[in-house]
Amino acid sequence: MSQISGKSKVCALIGDPIEHAMSPVMHNAAFQKLGLDFVYVPFRVKKEDLGKAIAGIRVLNLRGLNVTIPHKMAVIPFLDRLDPLAQKIGAVNTVVNDGGVLTGYNTDATGFLQSLLEKGIEPRGKKIAILGAGGSARAIAFILAERGAQLFIFNRHLERAEELAEHITKEVKALTLDEKNLAGVLKETDILINATSVGMHPDIGETPVPAKLLRPGLVVVDIVYNPFETRLLKEAKAAGASAVDGLEMLVWQGAQGFEKWTGQKAPVDLMRREAIKALRREK
Repeated sequence: MSQISGKSKVCALIGDPIEHAMSPVMHNAAFQKLGLDFVYVPFRVKKEDLGKAIAGIRVLNLRGLNVTIPHKMAVIPFLDRLDPLAQKIGAVNTVVNDGGVLTGYNTDATGFLQSLLEKGIEPRGKKIAILGAGGSARAIAFILAERGAQLFIFNRHLERAEELAEHITKEVKALTLDEKNLAGVLKETDILINATSVGMHPDIGETPVPAKLLRPGLVVVDIVYNPFETRLLKEAKAAGASAVDGLEMLVWQGAQGFEKWTGQKAPVDLMRREAIKALRREK
């Protein structure tokens, strides 16, 4: 895209906050690479203004939307249709506008699964511990349950973990997130996923899991992507575990949204490189 015009199609990100989002960098680079007359812009939208913002999507005829914290669940009543997976999860992070009909998808879930598969990690039949019970954890838990994994959901507030576990299947176990429970489960766990914000910039010295509980043979995934390598991942590597950073989920969920808006295959490698460059500039 060389110049924005009245023919340009607009995609956007809505959330609060959105100042450090990587999506604009990734998508605009991808549009330019493929020569598409698209532009992607971030908008900070407060909770109380969400309905007005979605009405604006229709009026302004934006082609697509990414939805981030705190709107992933709250946006659903304002949409016309939900993809079956998004309906099961109860959260939306991608919206497609087809002539004023707004359809919600959850590419957090499918993007996360793709990030594992691209690393050669097959979750089917594996024992997986998920830390957190928020929007991202919901998406991850549902897609992994569908894939046939055995799940353990940890959360500081047990009732939230129990609610999520019951919503998925009775086979999912819910536990309070503390060292004793982690120690009991991680001895036999294949994959550990941090789906909380612990360790995110600026609190980069924090970790949700004591280093002594990490071990060789464990795959540790941290969906936090800023910093690029969290304390959890550093300590996982030091313990001989495999480490998967949060940038992979970000890139793959973005790529799948890109393809829904444009009908074109996303340049995934370019999107990853641009996100990494942007993260390095923030340091």
